Amino acid sequence: MAAKRYQSWGRYPKADQATCKLYWRDAPLPMDRIGERTCLPFGNGRSYGDVCLNDGGILLDCRQLDRCIRFDTDTGVLRCEAGVLLADILRLTVPKGWLLPVTPGTRFVTVGGAVANDVHGKNHHQAGTLGRHIRRFELLRSDGERLICAPDDNPDFYQATIAGLGLTGVITWAELQLKGIRNPYLEREIIRYGNLDEFFALARESNRDYTYTAAWIDCSATGTQLGRGLFIRGNHAESITGKPPRPPTRQLRFPIDPPFSLINGLTLKLFNRLYYHRQPSDRMRDVVHYEPFFYPLDTILDWNRVYGSKGFLQYQCALPSDRMEDAIREILERIAKAGIGSFLAVLKLFGDQPSPGLLSFPMPGATLALDFPNHGEKTLRLLDQLDAVTRAVGGRLNPAKDARMRPEDFQNAYPHWKTMETYLDPRISSGFWRRVTVQS
Repeated sequence: MAAKRYQSWGRYPKADQATCKLYWRDAPLPMDRIGERTCLPFGNGRSYGDVCLNDGGILLDCRQLDRCIRFDTDTGVLRCEAGVLLADILRLTVPKGWLLPVTPGTRFVTVGGAVANDVHGKNHHQAGTLGRHIRRFELLRSDGERLICAPDDNPDFYQATIAGLGLTGVITWAELQLKGIRNPYLEREIIRYGNLDEFFALARESNRDYTYTAAWIDCSATGTQLGRGLFIRGNHAESITGKPPRPPTRQLRFPIDPPFSLINGLTLKLFNRLYYHRQPSDRMRDVVHYEPFFYPLDTILDWNRVYGSKGFLQYQCALPSDRMEDAIREILERIAKAGIGSFLAVLKLFGDQPSPGLLSFPMPGATLALDFPNHGEKTLRLLDQLDAVTRAVGGRLNPAKDARMRPEDFQNAYPHWKTMETYLDPRISSGFWRRVTVQS
């Protein structure tokens, strides 16, 4: 159980590391127990690659820092410890009329992890990343120094720590500005569209009028149907008439841990075909609770087991506006040709809201996220091909989802990485950082 707790969500790569739990935000870091090794803050292990792993070192388990410190129900300002899950925040704040301003596709991430990876969501075109809504936080360094970081207080460490991948110190608490809502429901529309051209037309139209937009795409489709999928858009419901929909009351757990991936060419094509045709008409409108709208996969606990003991690799790229359409088309064509598809494939447009974080992932343009079973060299060869497309158009990969990015790709795509080195805690490191900062 402990080994499972301290691995990434993709279950690849494997890492051998000791652990040490942090219980109190006012206590110093246990440097006497760490000794000469490096350490790394660890939240709930929902990063996909090695950004949350520290092979040969120590993981500082921050999950016990799970207390709410202060919540102002009039202003929506929440201060909580870094180990609090987004799910915990929602249980507290939604009944009071406040929602997270930005949320990723799972609510089972910690506040500290969300800040360190500067998460984005379906509303990036309007709200940007979570980092834009972080008012302040406390950063505990390995030498015992405590810094209060805000846009006007230690702003350099504020910018380095947001999207800083946990490398500048341990976030002990953070203060967020939440978003006011009238109720926990959203007016949703799901549109079945036929190809990439239709996606881009829908996305541009929807980003003007809808707060939340994203699309699931069928990676097995080719030819004139390349990029077909289901476009989901939504706005907060102003009022509810009739009996409101109820949130899911049960969570299922994926029951087995198979030795091999259950995702293969046959199951993938079958799933994609059924999912694409899951609704009887091309357009479906309804009102839904926020949980199934934002977190559809959270109803299945341990869903990452479906990929087997070898795990999976997520590939998420950001592509600039002027070249994104051709790049996405080429990426999907290469995936189809390789015969290694993804049943979790999400495509959306990013906005131009800048993040305060030095290493924040989004850029104006589009982002495509895909999960691939780990078939060893076959999968890695395909991802190298996708890298070539992303590199050629000046795109970049998401560190929170990465397990094999080349150092030169990281360094070219994130030019502030050298500036970031100024603010690193010398006793903190990760497998990801060591891998991507190797000097060629």
